[in-house]
Amino acid sequence: MSSTRQPVAVVVGATSKWQADGRNTRLAHGKALDDRDLPVGVRWGVGGAIAQKFAQEGFHVVLTTRRAANAEGLEQAIRAQGGASTTVELDLVSDASISKAFATIRESVGDPDVLVYNAGYLEGRDLPPDKELLEHVPVEIFETAQHVASRGPFLVAKEVLPAMRKRGAGSFLISNNSSSLRGRKRLTGQSLYYPRVMMRTLAQVLTEEYSEHGVHVANVVIDGLIDSPGTRALPRAQKQPEIVMNPVKIAEAFYYLHTQDRSCWTHELQLTPFSTKPSF
Repeated sequence: MSSTRQPVAVVVGATSKWQADGRNTRLAHGKALDDRDLPVGVRWGVGGAIAQKFAQEGFHVVLTTRRAANAEGLEQAIRAQGGASTTVELDLVSDASISKAFATIRESVGDPDVLVYNAGYLEGRDLPPDKELLEHVPVEIFETAQHVASRGPFLVAKEVLPAMRKRGAGSFLISNNSSSLRGRKRLTGQSLYYPRVMMRTLAQVLTEEYSEHGVHVANVVIDGLIDSPGTRALPRAQKQPEIVMNPVKIAEAFYYLHTQDRSCWTHELQLTPFSTKPSF
């Protein structure tokens, strides 16, 4: 990295499906919610908190999202805090969209110093109670889950790792969940999460391949309900606020993984409600 260039952090999936007008929020509550009374650090879930943290630490943060309008509020918040931010549209289902997005990023701000892959999906959540079994899951739902959970990080890694390897520095960090650790029966209202096992395995493989070149790869398992407008309004979050994880604290963990002493690299970190505290 040039001493005069502002470091670049790219957050793939910078906005949350549980933000005030997110897809999951509308699905669970039947409408968008008012988030004006919520701390700015939790309004866009983990992706938004990570973006704000890196911006506060002097990074130019690139927010990727399928629709730029989804990140408008987050970008305004970052700039209001004195940070630098750019939004780039990226659809993980499209090879062409991924290539175009990273060509734009390289041309406008340069190669990323850190890439956080935080893409999420809700495919499967709208299946009715009598459709839990795999035999009822439409192939289209499986394909979308595969695009986001395994094919997506593979293609994104191909876009950013060559420059990190040549520079001898950089971080490729993945946010994941506990379904990447062990397969479980999908319950009503849950996404089709088992493709995320491939995401975890990819992180392990990339650690083996790229750590010797100075690149830090880590899979971060976030094992709990993350605070955001849509999740905070859920009955179980209201009854048990202690189970809700603070995305600001999670963001601090991601920043630490990028900046920590390279002599203590880790390929995996697990965060639980006991390691982060909610901001109620």
